[in-house]
Amino acid sequence: MKSVLLIGLGRFGRRMAKKLCELGHDVLAVDKNEGRVNDALEFVTSAQIADATNENFMRSLGVSNFDLCVVAIGDDFQSSLEATALLKDCGARFVLSRASREVHARFLLRNGADDVVYPEGQMADWAAMRYSSEHIFDYVKLSPEYSIYEIAVPEEWLGKTVKELAVRQKYRVNVLGVKKDDDLQPMPGPSHRFVSEEKVLILGHDRDVQALLRKN
Repeated sequence: MKSVLLIGLGRFGRRMAKKLCELGHDVLAVDKNEGRVNDALEFVTSAQIADATNENFMRSLGVSNFDLCVVAIGDDFQSSLEATALLKDCGARFVLSRASREVHARFLLRNGADDVVYPEGQMADWAAMRYSSEHIFDYVKLSPEYSIYEIAVPEEWLGKTVKELAVRQKYRVNVLGVKKDDDLQPMPGPSHRFVSEEKVLILGHDRDVQALLRKN
């Protein structure tokens, strides 16, 4: 269980606070909007109405005692930047800040954020990849070049086993699992035979996965 200080209870901050609490973490939420704070009281550990750019208030929280500090302010970049820098000045161990634009992400990292989330950009990338092919059902970026894809079983794989296909050697991808309805079979063995009702989870270089999809 972690102790989390979360600043900003807009849609993103509220959703994150609620999920953190569902996962069993202690969350102190802060927002200067009384209505937002009152709405969050039912699911956060505690909440305060305050301005996170006020140095005296921030120092009163003892931010160094929190395992994670989140700046979830999305509609006021100046306040987000000030809160991020102030948290670091007050001794925060780890600061995660939300950015609404790529340029904001760069400024936040330069001013104290240990990491940045960019929901709009990340969702746009996911949607572009997900809906660029009717064979892609999900997609997780692991690095600039490698990703995990959930795809329909390629037509040329149907009725054949992992061993017969020599998947890693021929296609340069790794099969991490197969799904049928809601059932997941992780790391199928070499004797697993692919059928049309399945989806397959593969890990590979984006270039190799795209080449595989183009063939099918």
